[in-house]
Amino acid sequence: MSLFFRESGPVSAPTIVFLHGGGVSGWSWQPQIEAFPDYHLLVPDLPEHGRSLAEAPFTFPDAAARVADLIRERGHGGQAHVIGLSLGAQAAIQLLAAAPDLVDHALLSGALVRGLPGASLVRPTIAAYMPFRNIPALVRANMRSLAIPADYYLPFSEDTRALTADALTHALVANLTFRLPPGLDQVKSAVLVTVGSREYGLMFGSARDVVAAIPDARGYVVRGAPHNWPLAAPGLFNWTARAWIEGRDLPEDLRPLTPTSPWR
Repeated sequence: MSLFFRESGPVSAPTIVFLHGGGVSGWSWQPQIEAFPDYHLLVPDLPEHGRSLAEAPFTFPDAAARVADLIRERGHGGQAHVIGLSLGAQAAIQLLAAAPDLVDHALLSGALVRGLPGASLVRPTIAAYMPFRNIPALVRANMRSLAIPADYYLPFSEDTRALTADALTHALVANLTFRLPPGLDQVKSAVLVTVGSREYGLMFGSARDVVAAIPDARGYVVRGAPHNWPLAAPGLFNWTARAWIEGRDLPEDLRPLTPTSPWR
């Protein structure tokens, strides 16, 4: 089977692929879907997420291969601009390493590439969490921690209810153990790497690593932005994405990533 995806936009327009973060699915790009009616959009649910829940197990090589197939089959001209957040940004990095010819411009936001300890504790932690995951107060608390606006309670709660312990474990372990894959030094795509100024310090180091690994990549800090700024600040995110894809000046709320970032 292949990934479930949503498709919209003019048949003659360039393609944008949006890759969502962990624990949610393609609905989380709704503000971007509405903001880019002049582009051909492909919004997949990544393996073991949303309506691709049966595509298991989640791994980054598999996710990137499936996205590559989607671009080859549905991307206009056999290429796409690729925009990824968090888990989706990690998948986009894997895609750039494996099939750089498929990517025109890329926007990678909040990609953890330095890893975190504790992957061995994920399964018992999730086992303890699963019986309580659908309690409305806990769902809303999770939404607040992920900077997801209250208006998205229904799709978020549906994704939470559908997630299995195995699916969540696979995604979290993959996220926590992800490292930069070989081959990024061959990338010729225009790559923008962003990190919200309200993110943890580890994310700034990860952003610097991605910029250093990809020739001519550019790194920026987004003032006042949390990890999930596509939903928390959609106007700014959409402006940034369109400016990057179309070669325009980036918003003033983005400042170059430096060795002394974060900038607040």
